[in-house]
Amino acid sequence: MTRRRFLAAAVLASPLLAGADAKWLEPGWVKTRLIRTGNGKPSHRLVHFTDVHHKGDRGYLLSVINKINALSPDLVCFTGDLIEEKKYLAEALEIFGKIKSPFYGVPGNHDYWSRAPFDDIAKCFAGTGGAWLQDEQRVTADGKLNIIGAACLSTKQRTISVEPATRNILLMHYPAWVEKLGNSAFDLVLAGHSHGGQVRIPFYGAVIVPFGVGRYVMGMFHTAAGRLYVNPGIGWFPVPIRFNCRPEITVFEF
Repeated sequence: MTRRRFLAAAVLASPLLAGADAKWLEPGWVKTRLIRTGNGKPSHRLVHFTDVHHKGDRGYLLSVINKINALSPDLVCFTGDLIEEKKYLAEALEIFGKIKSPFYGVPGNHDYWSRAPFDDIAKCFAGTGGAWLQDEQRVTADGKLNIIGAACLSTKQRTISVEPATRNILLMHYPAWVEKLGNSAFDLVLAGHSHGGQVRIPFYGAVIVPFGVGRYVMGMFHTAAGRLYVNPGIGWFPVPIRFNCRPEITVFEF
């Protein structure tokens, strides 16, 4: 094959390869990202995942939970959107119940829209030693971490109390709400909702993001409220594609 024909074939094949990647490879190709903060040997390992949007793919969700358990975290945090429809909740909770670490989480907009019974979700999280938090907070068993969960119902500016003797970790669904936290300052803020855009064009970024995201599309941001990390999520919505934006389990060591 001549060089010209090779280049022409590559140009013609590129959209097909990108489409195949977006449809069949990336949506289930979960990556694990490690973020270490502070100096010296870490004392805690926290795993963050979000936006499962469970639609009945039992095998995929089980594989995600198995990956999380293999990391042996001290706690696991979830920042909303367990399911798409109420009929999938029982299966999702049965699988989430397999998490072997205290599991803390907050609701996302789809959890409200699906009319899921939050009492059932709360029982599942409590059964792991964690909690389902709606404008509530819990100090971990070792007394060193204060986990604060914000419900995503009100867009009003809010002031959330922090515990000065602990590390304070805020869980919320909408990343743009980091600008509505008043004078509160946290050691770490975790959010989801954006899915990272799902489709990210190289050297450009996300093609489109949902409301409540603003400039906080994916990754770590330094804000007045502290460090904000936006996880690109595990599932997808509304279409089953991801490009240049793999689903992610994030591990924080501090």
